[in-house]
Amino acid sequence: MKKRLHWLALVAGLFLAHALPAMAEYDEGIEYQKISPPVQTDNSQKVEVVEVFWYGCPHCYHFEPKLEAWLKRLPANVDFVRIPAVFPNRPLWELHARAYYTAELLGVLDKTHEALFDAIHKANQRLFDEDSLANFYAKFGVDKKLFKETMHSFGVQMKVDRAKDLCQRYGIDGVPTMVVNGKYRTFASLTNGEEGMLKVVDFLINKESKAMSAK
Repeated sequence: MKKRLHWLALVAGLFLAHALPAMAEYDEGIEYQKISPPVQTDNSQKVEVVEVFWYGCPHCYHFEPKLEAWLKRLPANVDFVRIPAVFPNRPLWELHARAYYTAELLGVLDKTHEALFDAIHKANQRLFDEDSLANFYAKFGVDKKLFKETMHSFGVQMKVDRAKDLCQRYGIDGVPTMVVNGKYRTFASLTNGEEGMLKVVDFLINKESKAMSAK
């Protein structure tokens, strides 16, 4: 009986030794970076996850399906936010950010977000100026004149300015980048790919959830 128990303990030990690597632990400065000072989130009761992206970025385009699948299993205590990247001296990035926020204000973002990615990267449409973007959104029932007016409205300007400010405060220098609770950022080159980036985000969500519940 003792021999059998010893054998079972040995098997269990070997199993745990093989299982432990799957319980991934990640390190600050290696798979993710600390944002200092941290950026305050809109809801302190939830863990905020931000994706910073650009419509013209092929990496963001290929990341989108993985992100959408990941979003379907997001915990209830997580708020997900998309922020279009806006950098100084990159007018095309700002133009696409204006298009994103215009679509949001006009209530067509859910129908057009993936479609704009596809149009640029799959259909090779050159949607890189105001007129071409107005024509694109017109296919979704948006009046061209209203689209252009909204692009230059005070509401859109405020959102673009905030996106620009957050990109600076997050320390963003490339996309796609994921930011967790205003405290940590990670990106594919740190995590051996986009799927690895989402695993690191899961780890950071768990880390922040535990910290919040301990308060």
